[in-house]
Amino acid sequence: MNLHLKLENILFLDIETVPQEETWNTVSDTTKLLFEQKTAYQRKDEVTAENFYERAGIWAEFGKIICISVGYFTIQKKEKQLRLKSFFGDEEKELLLEFKELLESHFNRNEHVLCAHNGKEFDFPYIARRMIINRIELPKKLNLFGKKPWEIPHLDTMELWKFGDYKHYSSLKLLTSILGIPSPKDDIDGNEVADVYYKEKNLDRIVAYCEKDTVAVAQLLLRFNNDELLEDFQIVSA
Repeated sequence: MNLHLKLENILFLDIETVPQEETWNTVSDTTKLLFEQKTAYQRKDEVTAENFYERAGIWAEFGKIICISVGYFTIQKKEKQLRLKSFFGDEEKELLLEFKELLESHFNRNEHVLCAHNGKEFDFPYIARRMIINRIELPKKLNLFGKKPWEIPHLDTMELWKFGDYKHYSSLKLLTSILGIPSPKDDIDGNEVADVYYKEKNLDRIVAYCEKDTVAVAQLLLRFNNDELLEDFQIVSA
């Protein structure tokens, strides 16, 4: 597929999220009831809201972002290089503000787009909702009110792979496997992030995992465009 986009105008990203509280016992009674109601359609009859709370991080109303990793291409003498940067920590509002500053300072032009795998269903709305919850004014790239579908500056590698088949879902792990891209899932998986954060207290491990996913999304887009995969990338300290 020919996307007719300059690689330098794309900001690739991935986020990692966890439940707002480490255990069900510290969740307020009001939130417990709301979580039970929110997840009723997903839980089987024998699964309690308490047992389901380990998955609370997938909802912006009950979770929080602990890492946003971004990647962007620089091209010098026809050589592509992917530069990575991560915003992470226990203070969600602070990392969201840092991410917003990046968008407004370096990726604020009309030709700039955001790209993630399943980003339109998860990453982009999750970030926007958490910004609103944290009383942060939305940056232009996340404020979609009044925009027509073709005006939305978001690219979703999972949507591209669907080719119009709205019933189709393919994970990043599956696509990297079948397309010959090094797997980003060589350490932890998404359902292990909360334990690594709360029990191991190993945020560095989560950041490394998030950055690998970001690289994989960039590689996936290269592969879709029939370009050579990237062999070198540079990590920029946050």
